This record gives sequence, C-alpha cells and structure tokens, in this order.
Amino acid sequence: MKRKTKTKKASPAKSRNPARSRPTARPPAADAKFAVEPALTQAGRPLLFDELAVRVGATTAPKRKRLQAQLDASLHAGEIVRNRRDEYCLREFLTLTVGTVSGHRDGHGFVHPDDRSPPIILSYRQMREVMHGDRVAVRLSGTDHRGRPEGSIVKVLERGTTEIVGRLYEESGISFVIPDNPRIGHRVLVPRGRIGDARPGQVVLVTIDEQPSKTAQPLGHVVRVLGEHTAPGMETDIAIHSHGLPFEFPAEAVAQAEAYGSAVSVAAKRGREDLRDVGLVTIDGEDARDFDDAVWCEPVRGGWRLIVAIADVASYVSPHSPLDQEAQHRGTSVYFPNRVLPMLPEALSNGLCSLNPKVDRLCLCCEMRVNAQGKITRSRFFEGLMNSKARLTYTKVAAWLANPNAAHDADVIANGATLRNLHDLFRALHAARLRRGALEFDAPELKVRFDAEGRIAAFVEQPRNDAHRLIEECMISANVEAAKFLRKHRIPTLYRVHGQPEEDRLEKLREFLRGFAIELPRDRDLEPQDLNAVLQRIVGNEEAHLIQTVVIRSMPQASYQPENIGHFGLALAEYAHFTSPIRRYPDLLVHRGIRHVLRGGNASTFEYGPARMVELGQQTSFTERRADEATRDAMSWLKCEYMQDKIGEEFDALVTGVVDFGLFVQAKGLQIDGLVHVSSLGADYFSRDKSGYRLVGARSGRVFRLGDHLRVRLINVIIDERKIDFELAEARSAPPMVRGPWARRRGRR
Repeated sequence: MKRKTKTKKASPAKSRNPARSRPTARPPAADAKFAVEPALTQAGRPLLFDELAVRVGATTAPKRKRLQAQLDASLHAGEIVRNRRDEYCLREFLTLTVGTVSGHRDGHGFVHPDDRSPPIILSYRQMREVMHGDRVAVRLSGTDHRGRPEGSIVKVLERGTTEIVGRLYEESGISFVIPDNPRIGHRVLVPRGRIGDARPGQVVLVTIDEQPSKTAQPLGHVVRVLGEHTAPGMETDIAIHSHGLPFEFPAEAVAQAEAYGSAVSVAAKRGREDLRDVGLVTIDGEDARDFDDAVWCEPVRGGWRLIVAIADVASYVSPHSPLDQEAQHRGTSVYFPNRVLPMLPEALSNGLCSLNPKVDRLCLCCEMRVNAQGKITRSRFFEGLMNSKARLTYTKVAAWLANPNAAHDADVIANGATLRNLHDLFRALHAARLRRGALEFDAPELKVRFDAEGRIAAFVEQPRNDAHRLIEECMISANVEAAKFLRKHRIPTLYRVHGQPEEDRLEKLREFLRGFAIELPRDRDLEPQDLNAVLQRIVGNEEAHLIQTVVIRSMPQASYQPENIGHFGLALAEYAHFTSPIRRYPDLLVHRGIRHVLRGGNASTFEYGPARMVELGQQTSFTERRADEATRDAMSWLKCEYMQDKIGEEFDALVTGVVDFGLFVQAKGLQIDGLVHVSSLGADYFSRDKSGYRLVGARSGRVFRLGDHLRVRLINVIIDERKIDFELAEARSAPPMVRGPWARRRGRR
C-alpha cells in the first residue's frame, strides 16, 4: 500500500522577486547598538540628544544617524520616552505603562499593557487625543468608581489608525466622516476640496492627514468612494477597511505562488512516502474551496489505524520569502458570508496546497494507532504524496451514515468502507472525549443565502451532524500528537492554549445557572467535566443555545503562545494547531517544526527561538481576533439589512440578557439579537433585582427573566449602529419610529 521513491526531495524553486518589507519580517543584521539605557541610568536625569551622543560615543555624522535611528526604534517600542523639552528619559524612572488603546462605543477607552497586566481606563477626555489601536505611554492617576486603575496619557508612541471607512456627511458647509467602527468616537473632518467625487451619504475611505489632539478633531481626505450605503457587498467592504484587513496580495507573493505551476513537480515528489493507493478523502462543507485535510481509516487488531494527511504548505512557503511575509502579515484567512480573504494567493490556497480530488498533492501526515477505548497508543509523522479519492461533504456523509442502504452520491458509495471505519473510530474517540470531560458545543451554524443580485435572501441554521463531529475528532487527535511530538523534541512552537475561567466570570456564571436550577461546585477548583455536565444536561432544551453562549462567554479566549498551559475547553494537557496550514499561520509554524525534526534537525538549529515565538504568538492571536471582529461586524450588518423591511412583523424570541434599560432577545431560528426597551414592557416601573437576571414591575409584580420565551414585534432597525429594536407583541401597537439609515443614537443604552 505504501512505497518509497528512491532519491531525496529537491528544494522548491525560489522566486526571483525580492521580499516586500513587512514590520513582522526579520530585520537584517545591524551594527552593534549604542549603550543608551546604561548612559541614561548613569546620568540619573533626562538627556538631550547631543548630551546622549557624547556619552555613548556617537561623535561622527554616521554614528549620530545610527543613534537617532536606534532612539526612534526605542521610542516606538516604549522602552524610552521623550519629554516636552525633547529630552530622552528612562521609562521606569517615570513609572509609565506602555500599551495599546482599545476604544469603547460609549466614548471612554482602555489601555491594554504590553506586560498583560490589568487594563487601564482612559476617560472620555483622555480619548480625545488618541484613536483605537494607538500605542501610548500612560501614567496611573487613580482608580474609577469601580476600583479599576485609571490613567492619563503621557505620550502617543505610535498611531494605529491611518485610514478609516465611514459615511460622508455635510452640515452647514462642513464635511465630515463618521467612522463605521464604533470604537472610534471621532468625527474626521474633510476640508473643502478634499472630498473628491464623493457625495454626502456615500461610504468612503479616508486617509488621516492630521491625527486628533486635545483640542482638535482629526483631519483627512477621501481616497476612495466605496459606494452607496445599500449596495450589495457593502458590509464586507466596510468590515475589511474598518479593521485594516489586507485584501490585495503584493505582486512578489503572487508571482512566487504562480511560479510553482499547477501540478506537483516530479522533483518535489521524490523521497516521500507514497500514499496514492490509500483511500484518503476530504470531507468539508458544500461551499468550501480550500481543502486542508484528508482522512483514511482501517480496522486493525485491537482498534484502528488512522491517517490524517494535511496539505504540505511548508514545502511552498519558506521562511522570510515574499509568500511567508504576506502570510505572516495576514495571520489567517478571513471568511465572510459572500467573500474570502485567503492567507495565501489562490494559486496555492485553491491550487497546489488544496487537496483536490484525483490529483497528486504533497502532504504532511500523522499516522495514529487508536485502541478500542479511543486512546492513541502510538503515532508517527512523515512527509507523504497523496491523491484524494473524493471530495465529500458533511451533508452527504451524514446522510450515508444515517442510512447506508438509501440512494447516495456515487463518490460516497465508493468510499463507504472508509466512512464506516471512520464512524466506528469516531464513536471510540467521542467516548474518550466524554470521559475526560471536554466541552461539547453543538449550536447550529448560521448560514447566509444570497439572491442573484448579491442581496441577502435568508438566514438558515445548519445543525451539526456526525460527519462534522467525526472530522473534528480526527483533527483534534492529530493536533494533540503534533504538540506531543514538538514537546518531545524540544522544538519551540505555538501551542493553542485555553485557560480556566477567571473567578469573577465564574461567579457570574454560577448566578446565571442558578436561575435554571443548575449548581456548579464551590468546594474545589472548577474542572471541564463540571461544565460539560451542564451542557449535557440541557441537550434538547430550548434554552440550550443561550446557556452554551453564556458558558462560552465565561471563559477566556483561546490564544497562541510558546508556553504550554493546556487547553481547558478540550480537557487536554497539550494542544497545537496542525491541521489547517492553508488558512492559519500558527499551523504553518507547527509544520515547519515537525519537518525540521523529520529532516534531522534539533532545537539548536531550528529557525525560530522562544523569543521569536512569543512575538509570533501575540501577532497571530491579534490577527485571529481581528478576523473574528470583522466577520462579526459584517454578519451584524447583514442581519440588520435582512430585518429592515420587516418592521411590524412578529417573532418568537428568547431573552438572552437582562439590563437596567430592558431585555436583550434573540429571534428563534435566525440568531438575530435586539433590544426590548424597558419602556415597551408595560405601564409600570421595572427594575433589575439583585440576581441581575430578572426585571420586576414595581406595581404589577410582573417578572421578566433570562431564558423567558416571548413574542416580540420589530419596531426599528439602525444599520449604521447594528441595532435592532423590538417591543412585546402584546403591547398596544404604535406607529414604528421613522428614522433614516443615517440616524445616530449613541449612548441610548
């Protein structure tokens, strides 16, 4: 079934195009640095440039130029600070904290320190001179009314926003743009004559010419008109520009990808384990275009032999190449409902690196032996050559698993033996998952359907089935083995880590679950099994999706880092992302580590050290969050657009949040959220009780609680703010509020 070819694999051809400069690329070697910090420490006071130059020996023009460049880099990193007299100071003498600004839609903001200490509050007044994404040095100035640290800005180190997207307005002859991103609270003024061909009401892209200050709003000029507010696809264009997503590949990266051609070369196939006779298949969604992974399974004595074959992206994307710099810059592919921004150019993402059916492809494989109890008893990694036997879909595979004797697609029938083996293996792996207490979230995925003109036609909930779960278990198994392999060989890598819930969030979760008569243990540390028991208990309940959502929100966000702290949600001691190198940069780094060992390398000769992995972990975690926020914004826009012509219609809804000003509800089957304002609850004074999960009428005693099922009527939609308003359907019908899509109601909640 397997055979090895004779000669060693040749290295892939290199592009003739030089690498495009990126902030994340490794800089070339430089001359030794000047001892700036020791000089400032010895001086014991701030120093002007000329004084500092003398102390560090920068006496010639070239040396002074080098010193200035070094100082600029240190200022950018926040290692030193320049005061109002242009003197250079050590940060620790000024007790400053350096971090990144995160704006809030209500006008205030936070500084997230580089050292991961608790966020620092910035008041509305402090936020006047900065924008979301700026890097600043702040001095602690006290605490707010909730006991949180509050700061004042000492220095803006780096501007994180150089362009914004939003709607153009004109009032009293003054043109301005209101950013679509609610985290940016400034209006960007556009001087007369700098709006180009844009008309008020259109969505435009503006370059910032003058950043905000304590006394002035930012100034900019229109560089592109994205189109009319209601144009199809506008939600995606806005999300891309609002979050600064790279959407065009540099010519060097495209040229390098296309230089590999459309088929695997004979030279690239040499020296690999030949799996072309193995019945590997891909199983993905109907709308998938890039296929990272293929699977195959056969029964063996005492269990199964499983092969997970992953596209060998590392054979085409070498470190520091134009392709690598762009992939690192993007960090991840971004999947919008109607558009994809791939991490790699199409020649690779949908071509040579995609495990398309009936064509030869390079792969990096994990072969595992799994016993009858679902435990992996041994595994190995190897470089392979495969030829996928079929491109199968979750829907078709699930239908076959449910009833193999019914009429099915020819490819499904032809690979029935493999599917049967995989399903038997899945049951063992899933049983092992339940025993270790991993969390199971089976909420349906929301899919968007568009009409022929590209406008939204419907939202459709797509439930998970055994085909989804089967592939998930195979991928988790391979990811675990990858993490173990790299730990065993002491290769620096990025683990996918997920910490335990923080105590304050855990307490809120306990209070929430108590409203459903569910108790969490208090006499010991929380374990994944405890939360999984909650999720298993609510299977089939109407409130299941709500409770799953609240449990997810109670936990910290998973991230990438070289320090392994385990994965709480999966109840695993070690875990790394190995199975999607086409669309995730951390997976590509894991592949590079494994290939390095397979080719005889060790930790001392590996391309990446621990310090570099720390940087890449922070960067890739950021690009993941950025992609999530952008796709969430686009989906929120589409939900508002879908509801815009349904004013007055009624919906069954579930109460998903209780606040002082009303109830947040979700329309069933649509996963569309909105607010029922307290004024729409009836002629009474309603207040939230001490549990925080109920609104109680002072006169009537009527209670609205989390998880209640209500019939609601849609009364208002504001697309710009992604806000939807409902009222109780039992309430006396009133004319819907008439507001143009330009209406702004900041602070209404």
